[in-house]
Amino acid sequence: MKILNLYSCLGGNRYKWDEVAKEAGIELQVTAVELDPELARMYQERFPNDIVVVADAHQYLLDHYKEFDFAWSSPPCPTHSRLRKTNTGEGERQSKASYPDMKLYQEIIFLEHFFKGMFCVENVISYYNPLIEPKKRKRHYYWTNFNLPNVLTDRDIKVGTGVNEFNNLCDFHQIDLSSYKGTQRKDKIARNLVDYEAGRTILETALGIIRKSNVNQTELFQ
Repeated sequence: MKILNLYSCLGGNRYKWDEVAKEAGIELQVTAVELDPELARMYQERFPNDIVVVADAHQYLLDHYKEFDFAWSSPPCPTHSRLRKTNTGEGERQSKASYPDMKLYQEIIFLEHFFKGMFCVENVISYYNPLIEPKKRKRHYYWTNFNLPNVLTDRDIKVGTGVNEFNNLCDFHQIDLSSYKGTQRKDKIARNLVDYEAGRTILETALGIIRKSNVNQTELFQ
């Protein structure tokens, strides 16, 4: 089974996929696309058997979507988040008002109409009413072309603030960012990762539908 993992970061969603594949008796070939070369390097160290591509994930999807059976996309979330609107104002620690990045909806529409496999697009709960109705699970939106369980993960975390927040997030996601030498804030990287149990549940659900329908039939946006 060929999986496309877009905006892969450190593979929060991907962490438990090998366990899912082993239980299902299938072989996964995962291609991860990440623009930040440092994160791509760390992803490759974490998942040495994956194909890692340093590229623009949005363009890579357009160029290569026909090559995959399952696609996961987690486009950048800051311009959609409720926190971004809350923090917009005056002062050096405040964010400037900006347009929401509509690549999120471009990918949802593109996958729904042109992709022949199963897909999942993940993002934060937005400060505006979503333009395409998602499935809301905890603090995330998911757009899929298959049904999702009401509960994706039983895990939860109270992260705290400052150093405690960062350390708790790293423990929660089982990551080590000490070797990261890139330009992004480490706390932001840790905060943006998907709970690996949610990633596991979503792939398990997609696999169950694929095996049942022999890849050719899916339930769209039920």
